[in-house]
Amino acid sequence: MDEKYRRAVDAAAIFSETDLAGSITYVNDQFCSLSGYSRKELLGKNHRILSSGLHPAGFFQGMWLAITQGKIWRGEICNRAKDGTLYWVDSTMVPLLDERTGQVQKYVSIRFDVSEKRQLLHTLQWRVGHDVLTGLPNRAYLSELLIQSLEFSRSEDIPLAVCMLDLDGFKAVNDGYGHACGDLLLVEVASRLREIIRGEDVVARLAGDEFVLILRYVRDADELNAALLRILKSISEPYSIQGLEINVFASIGVTLFPSDDEDADTLLRHADQAMYVAKQSGRNRFQLFDVSLEQEVKATHQTVEQVRQALAAGELCLHYHPKVNLRCGTVVGFEALLRWQHPVRGLVFPGDFLPLIEQTDLIVDVGEWVMDQALAQMHQWQGAGHSWSVSVNIAARHFQRADFVDRLQQLLAQHPEVAPQMLDLEIAESVAIDNIQRVTHHLEACQALGVQFSLDDFGTGYSSLSYLKRLPTQTIKIDKSFVRDILHDKDDLALTQAVIGLARAFGREVIAEGLETLEHGQLLMRMGCEVAQGYFFARPMPAAEVPGWVDGFSLSSATGSQV
Repeated sequence: MDEKYRRAVDAAAIFSETDLAGSITYVNDQFCSLSGYSRKELLGKNHRILSSGLHPAGFFQGMWLAITQGKIWRGEICNRAKDGTLYWVDSTMVPLLDERTGQVQKYVSIRFDVSEKRQLLHTLQWRVGHDVLTGLPNRAYLSELLIQSLEFSRSEDIPLAVCMLDLDGFKAVNDGYGHACGDLLLVEVASRLREIIRGEDVVARLAGDEFVLILRYVRDADELNAALLRILKSISEPYSIQGLEINVFASIGVTLFPSDDEDADTLLRHADQAMYVAKQSGRNRFQLFDVSLEQEVKATHQTVEQVRQALAAGELCLHYHPKVNLRCGTVVGFEALLRWQHPVRGLVFPGDFLPLIEQTDLIVDVGEWVMDQALAQMHQWQGAGHSWSVSVNIAARHFQRADFVDRLQQLLAQHPEVAPQMLDLEIAESVAIDNIQRVTHHLEACQALGVQFSLDDFGTGYSSLSYLKRLPTQTIKIDKSFVRDILHDKDDLALTQAVIGLARAFGREVIAEGLETLEHGQLLMRMGCEVAQGYFFARPMPAAEVPGWVDGFSLSSATGSQV
């Protein structure tokens, strides 16, 4: 290289020349200054003398392949100085070719020190992934660490505990001694957590006084319990902050993989839920997440959504169960019973899905759909010359809504051809006595519209005579659990007789549920109950089958199909 160009390069960059064997033939002063080696120590040596050991073998193989083919190579290399310190250089390797032969004669390298840039980048990257106050991984970096730990645990079939830790009493420290004191306390808590966990475990700070621990290789429950007790003990030791003795404790929620086999975000949420249970249970303790309870909740949510879709798709339907006057053998009405015509499972009975939706607002939509269908069906039957009333069961959540009466009035207005007296709403005894004042108000308001009411499952609740007097229902239904055994259980017989007597004393009609044999019917008539429903007459049937069944029904032909 021309001497004047070399001086220019020497002034601007770190420069060296290498022969075809890779031995150093020239270095400038900047090269010597940065590497810490003298020119004499470097000349004749291979560049491997500067190797940091941080680059994989393939890194340099690719570099040599490029320059031996006469190509220019560019990249950043980490070198190790004579005193052991590391430095980064942005390097451009240029093969010099013989003008006559076109063969490579030697290699020159022009470098620039980028260590400061690299350090700044590392600092920025560290700040992105770490909490500045405690130096622990922050929420963003924790997510990455948890995903990696979870993938490893899955591939190696190794248990993993995810723990959410929240300090008890931290707010009092901030309020009483100031946020500066609170920050120093958080630093000390982080230090204690770092000291107590193993090297393969992780501790991170989410925000405020919330920390997360990832405990790997948890072999059994005893080992996990022992680790958590050590953490609680360490956190509860007194702190000396700014000359003050401060005491705080911790509540820890824990979920354990693989029994809780979910993704990283869900595991954190489960640990958080368990932590709140620990706080509510008295604090300074740990609580393991209840996976079985979560599965039940998830199953409930899935069922609710499936029923919601079934309602929209027209998969719900009503079957009708006849009510018969035992003395004259005539059909006096029907009870509408909900069914789900599932496209895969077939006909699904209400006991398999109604209990799961009764505590959600979906029960209101379903209840109104049932009343609307019952009113429409009565209108259709009336057009064919049949005047059968229909009773509909109303759930507690639905009936106790403040707008129940207004919504019912709107439904009745949509079916003006059907007399409101033909609709009988059945409410369970337990619902009626749960909020007697509101229930009574709704009953009276609905009856003012003409709608009838029955008190269902009577005898299974805890109502007193005063409740019975205050509830203005027209009909009392004796629960089938009593009727079923009246032939051979003296207690059930006495209870059934007492209910019939009460109904008659208060001027109420009475219906017996669960009639299974002719003998049951005969005994009920002798006690004064003349209307019943049960499998002795028929099973609940689709609306299309009702007229034909009624035409062919008589008490003498009833066969009583058993369950």
